[in-house]
Amino acid sequence: MAKPRFAYLLLKEHPYGREMLRQILSGGYVPEIIIEEDSAVGDEEREKFLKRIEGNPIAPSIAEQAAENGIPLVTVPIHRSPEVMPHLEGMELDLIVFGGTRIIRGEILDYPKDGVINAHPGFLPDCRGSASPAWSVYHDIKIGSTCHFCDNGIDTGEMLLRREVPVRRGMTYEDLCYQTLALAGVLMKEALMAYEDGRWDEMRRPQGESEHPTFRNASDEVLEVVYQKLRDQTYAHYVD
Repeated sequence: MAKPRFAYLLLKEHPYGREMLRQILSGGYVPEIIIEEDSAVGDEEREKFLKRIEGNPIAPSIAEQAAENGIPLVTVPIHRSPEVMPHLEGMELDLIVFGGTRIIRGEILDYPKDGVINAHPGFLPDCRGSASPAWSVYHDIKIGSTCHFCDNGIDTGEMLLRREVPVRRGMTYEDLCYQTLALAGVLMKEALMAYEDGRWDEMRRPQGESEHPTFRNASDEVLEVVYQKLRDQTYAHYVD
């Protein structure tokens, strides 16, 4: 199969999306268009994530990567169908790739021929929702990232790829957030490579049920427990 034609959606200059774009471009996968959401929610999420990965490298800006690769870059106030669909009209898209967005439902999910995919910085189905490494440490869930299809649920679509982050003693919460971010980008590149090779049908599988709820952003109280567990090295899934 040929390389997929796809649109790339993310919150404006989110570090998660910047790293994922860098990864997929390194594999020769160039979006037809990038659609950024410029909103107060996007600003809050970007700043929150920058704090979570403090001390780790950040990929070049979306604006810089788009300019270097000749990718059209448009901005919308929110990733909802009335704002996004006019920019996709006339495009024969195989896929839409999410590079760090809020929850998106509706017409956007039905538009591309072969689906909408996301790389979630959590080990699905056990860790759905927000602030995945924090909840993973808190509940002793394996830490990793998962590339999956998007449906109208929250992180519930069929999986393509899932991989653990090897957690070593002495790693900080910021390290874990960065490692899951970087791995998510790698998995998205590998998923696009598998699409090009025609292997998705043999890879996709349902998630199954989770014994945990869909998580919201971790509170300061939860984060205190997380930091303490990492300091004391009492997290359950160290590789060393």
